[in-house]
Amino acid sequence: MDQVDCLVVGAGVVGLAVARALALSGREVVVIEAADAIGTGISSRNSEVIHAGIYYEPDSLKAKLCVRGRDALYAFCASHGVAHARLGKLIVAASAGEVAYLEKLAANAAACGVDDLRLLDGAEARALEPALSVHAALLSPSTGIVDSHGYMLALQGDLEAAGGMLALSAPFVAAEEVAGGLRVRTGGPEPMTLDCRLLVNAAGLDAPSVAGAIHGMPGDLVPEQTLAKGNYFTCTRKVPFRHLIYPVPEPGGLGTHLTLDLAGQGRFGPDVEWVSARRYEVDPARRGSMLSSIRRYWPQVEAEDLIPGYAGIRPKIPGIAGKAPDFLIQGPRAHGVAGLINLFGIESPGLTSALAIAEEVAALPA
Repeated sequence: MDQVDCLVVGAGVVGLAVARALALSGREVVVIEAADAIGTGISSRNSEVIHAGIYYEPDSLKAKLCVRGRDALYAFCASHGVAHARLGKLIVAASAGEVAYLEKLAANAAACGVDDLRLLDGAEARALEPALSVHAALLSPSTGIVDSHGYMLALQGDLEAAGGMLALSAPFVAAEEVAGGLRVRTGGPEPMTLDCRLLVNAAGLDAPSVAGAIHGMPGDLVPEQTLAKGNYFTCTRKVPFRHLIYPVPEPGGLGTHLTLDLAGQGRFGPDVEWVSARRYEVDPARRGSMLSSIRRYWPQVEAEDLIPGYAGIRPKIPGIAGKAPDFLIQGPRAHGVAGLINLFGIESPGLTSALAIAEEVAALPA
């Protein structure tokens, strides 16, 4: 029987960050990934934004880990040569009635430890971005963008340099408790059976199904997950903006916003489409509602400027006691299975928070 100290399920950004943290602490680590490459799920289908930590409930895991993770991510990118840019973003009030929301958002951000926001009137916002049509805006200087794949490759490099291993095309099948830990079975071309002292379920969209295949894991502690599909449209002409532009948030997401990639290409999204299955095609018919949202702050955009780009899916789990949905880092004290840590609901700002999530997992008693 092959044995390993730590086994991490999922080679997305969070799984790689967790595996890296464990390996750097001196532990033996193997990462198993169902796909034939790293980061093919949630990690490669998002806005690649480094979030400041503005929107989340104070004292929530999302708030705390986003702020810590943001600072850690900027430092990591600088030390590892990962392409990134601290562009800043403007959250805009397209009408006078939305200005009060910006003020409320600024107060919430301050309670989360974000201390560099600045409320601008319409003239100040247009001085920064002349193409904007807004009544006011909230400037977030700490928001940026990152090459997510370059980031994951750097995490993988650190993991392997510390002795960790990555097994691709090795889907998780099942696990059961054994003396001293858990016995894990994988599928794929070369099935394996591994005993481990610590099993970290960082499987993203598949985290609930992985947990459900672990013998002894209480089913009532596996949260029901709903899927929020976000569609992105690419702008075919150069956008006249230097900052990321966000409207006020909508239920399930942050609103149809403008992000820029590191080459300056503009893209709009994500919208929110509740789905029951994983489908990543972008319906061109959704362009109409997206145009309506964009024209509230950029009236000059035309239908022919937007073409379908790509889509991502965010795992949404219910909030606790009426609160907003939060990350769920679930250890043995919660579910009773020794050596098991589940990560549920790791959606935005998971990319930003990955290094901080990894610190939490590495420090959690197993």
